[in-house]
Amino acid sequence: MSMAGPTSLRALAPPALRPYYPLRTSGSARPSLSRAARGLPRRRGVALAASAAARPSDAEWLERLPEKKKPLYTHSLPGIEAWLRSIGFAQSREDRAVWVAETPLWHARLSLDVTDLHIRYLKSGPGNLEKDMERRFSYALSREDIENAILGGP
Repeated sequence: MSMAGPTSLRALAPPALRPYYPLRTSGSARPSLSRAARGLPRRRGVALAASAAARPSDAEWLERLPEKKKPLYTHSLPGIEAWLRSIGFAQSREDRAVWVAETPLWHARLSLDVTDLHIRYLKSGPGNLEKDMERRFSYALSREDIENAILGGP
């Protein structure tokens, strides 16, 4: 009786440490690995430049917006973002769902929550607010109504 040993060191490794390669009926036995998995540096800027060239501008997104009487939930996210930029908001770098506006009369922080649009007028800005003032707007309201309420200030 001969005791044939494993043909590779991989077979000696415990199952949790063995790489999983699904069975294939044709082609290579191993899936292709990402550049990072192969120890190669990531290609930076190549895909980003291609996607930036294909991405519509704010003007194009504003043209694609539904009429302003339509509920905000009928708008695409890029359309809402272009609309917010057009009315003077800037997107936060820390949290992409947060937008900030500073007018001569008030400063505000707007967030696109899952269920509603939330705006907080900050007492630290100009004006005579005693404390921060918060408002919430349903996405079922029209873009026109929300814009008028936001730009009306606290």
